[in-house]
Amino acid sequence: MQDIDEIFRLYKIASDFQKAKKEVTIWPEFDRALIESEIRDNRQWKISMDGEVACVWAITFSDDQIWENSGKDAAVYIHRIATNPNFRGNNFVTKIVEWSKEYAKQHGKDFVRLDTTGNNKKLIQHYKHSGFDFLGIVELSDTKGLPDHYSNVPVCLFEIKM
Repeated sequence: MQDIDEIFRLYKIASDFQKAKKEVTIWPEFDRALIESEIRDNRQWKISMDGEVACVWAITFSDDQIWENSGKDAAVYIHRIATNPNFRGNNFVTKIVEWSKEYAKQHGKDFVRLDTTGNNKKLIQHYKHSGFDFLGIVELSDTKGLPDHYSNVPVCLFEIKM
């Protein structure tokens, strides 16, 4: 909980970075209660380096609105990877993938999954290079209750089968 302000600072930096890019979906301001809940439920993670938060991400174990008809799949879903600009270039996605695979294995999960909004070709290649299979681009049928950046944009789905 002591890192929550830093988490929001990293989200703001990520959102500002997205604004500077063309044709990239921009993260909204996330609900503080959501992040607090993730922390309490041990679903918010971080990498620390040199006494600083270098990278954060969240996980969940179900994601039916994005991964339709996946309610019975045993999966770890990764969300909101945000990197401290002081630590860019450390290839944290690859580190998160390795951690997630081990976490999935320890918790009896069959998949590690993530998604990204829009058709960000550079990010698609980055996730593929990090070990994910790109499953394609889908239109979500129900975005009610999801963060705003999921509205009216295609979603790219990625998966690692354990």
